[in-house]
Amino acid sequence: MLNQISGNILTPSGWIHGTMAFDQRIHAIGHDARHTAGADGTLTILPGFIDLHVHGAAGTDIMQGGDAGAIVARTHARHGTTALLGTTLTAREPAIRRALEGLAGVIASRPAGGARMLGVHLEGPFLNIHRLGAQPPDVMVASLAQVEALHAIAPIRVLTMAPEVPGHLELIPALRGMGIRVQIGHSAGTYDDGVAALNAGAAGFTHLYNGMTGSGHHDPGMAAAALAHAEYAEIIPDLQHVQPGAIRAALRAIPRLYGVTDATAATGMPDGEYALGTQRVFKCQGCVRLATGSLAGSVLTMDQALRNFVGLGLDLADASNRLSRYPADYLAETERGRLQPGAWADIVVLDRDLRPVAVYVEGEAIDLTEPVTPTP
Repeated sequence: MLNQISGNILTPSGWIHGTMAFDQRIHAIGHDARHTAGADGTLTILPGFIDLHVHGAAGTDIMQGGDAGAIVARTHARHGTTALLGTTLTAREPAIRRALEGLAGVIASRPAGGARMLGVHLEGPFLNIHRLGAQPPDVMVASLAQVEALHAIAPIRVLTMAPEVPGHLELIPALRGMGIRVQIGHSAGTYDDGVAALNAGAAGFTHLYNGMTGSGHHDPGMAAAALAHAEYAEIIPDLQHVQPGAIRAALRAIPRLYGVTDATAATGMPDGEYALGTQRVFKCQGCVRLATGSLAGSVLTMDQALRNFVGLGLDLADASNRLSRYPADYLAETERGRLQPGAWADIVVLDRDLRPVAVYVEGEAIDLTEPVTPTP
């Protein structure tokens, strides 16, 4: 017996008003007539969100290893995220291995009630020590053998590196050959360093503007290279990491700019002190900071990211694409991030206020009310 939901459905060819039939995959989408989303108060049905940069939630940090990945996947699923990448921090290699070992099981078998873990975003340790942001100082110079060893523990889909660090630029073609998307981030590099990395095969930029040199008109840095040349880049649309005017500039400049949460263990939790890897961070007034006051990840969820994009003036289809289809395309996940027959039934159903009323991950209905238990 197939499940059915009806409403305004965003398909790859546009909006239709109709009914979608699905089990684990979408079987059919039937329509009554072309219809503008939300015009009559019916439900809005979008592809599930795909978050390529997630450190934690529910008091749990990916770097803890063990069942942390499952808790994070369950928490974010309640906010419409149907697929994600577990994201590491800079740490010594044994700690990174422990995190990847914990993620490997979640990647191999999706936890009940949770989002699909598509792989790993290795955000550290191959960064520039002068642009760490909230990352710990345990940076390393990358080697192909080291990345191959980590990749063997759990599949690395995205790897952030600072291309100006000696030896990193030369590694990019080999990493690309492994199927890894190399992103430029936590970089003190110049505009020319960014262009060289893109020419070598780098695919995108990590949390655009944050953790990189800027876009000054006399001294264009890494952000300027992204604005001038990137097809893809991630950005944190919590309206705190990047101000609205800078987000609008990036939306005009980068065709497939997509949103990520950079969510931490403080996501979904009350104000207080939490862990970000080995760092202590503090949630207060909707943001997360180090004791120094510097931003340290976010408490953003993808449903709020959608509302923020719409609040900036994006139409709903454009906002949805930047949280589902573009990240799916970036990872070459052709059966996710779109509602069409044959695709996975990864679905988020929204009310008129763009708040989730139902979420399906590969056809499984997610309980949006059941609390997720943090790791002790």
